[in-house]
Amino acid sequence: MSSARDSRHLILKATVGLAILFLWFPLFLIVLYAFTTDDVVPTFPPPGLTTKWFGIARDNTEIWDAMWLSTRVALLATAVSLVLGSMVAAAVARSRFFGREAISFLILLPIALPGIVTGIALRSGINTLGFGYGTFTIVVGHATFCVVIVYNNVLARLRRSSGSVVEASMDLGASGFQTFRYVLLPSVGTALVAGAMLAFALSFDEIIVTTFTAGNQKTLPIWILGSLNRPRNRPVLNVVAIMVMAVTLVPVMIAQHLAGREATNRR
Repeated sequence: MSSARDSRHLILKATVGLAILFLWFPLFLIVLYAFTTDDVVPTFPPPGLTTKWFGIARDNTEIWDAMWLSTRVALLATAVSLVLGSMVAAAVARSRFFGREAISFLILLPIALPGIVTGIALRSGINTLGFGYGTFTIVVGHATFCVVIVYNNVLARLRRSSGSVVEASMDLGASGFQTFRYVLLPSVGTALVAGAMLAFALSFDEIIVTTFTAGNQKTLPIWILGSLNRPRNRPVLNVVAIMVMAVTLVPVMIAQHLAGREATNRR
């Protein structure tokens, strides 16, 4: 009996190890090839190691312009998502009205649809309304799916909290703003932060919808895609990929930490 249990544990550990290797080995290669001395065709193991590609990436103004545009778009899309997503979540969680479930479905639909469908729809809408392509159109495109992230986080938190607390606050004479600041906001604060972190990470490296809404502007993912056909630029691309991983990994880790802490507090 013990031997069979040990075998199952061994198989489980081996499966987990293979899954981790499958997920992380390509990322390991990106980090490794960022230091290679070979600037044409990457070979394994690298013929030598160097840090010169980091200096080339640092001095490339196109990279910094694209990164600044991606950061600016991600911040704006996250801000819009926080306002719209939290307001819709509050309305759906605290109110009873005809069509509530349909509204919830429509909010979730953009992230369920393939990105190329959303991109085509946005491009058609932009052309119909006569807007010029630029930062505004990219932010609008990213907000369509970032709103869903904030909405899901806030709605789940509101459904776990009691509405009687808000009613008690109002009965005690608190104004709407005071109730929001001292009662509602603390209860959904971590959900808002987690939703904002995930929305920022999702927006920063989005490429499909961006391709349809950016026009001539280049976010960092679009710059990376356009540089793939330059063989001698690949080590620099690996350096940029490390930068993207660092930028997106931090907010995801913060969101995961907040979600884990909230689960611990509930237990």
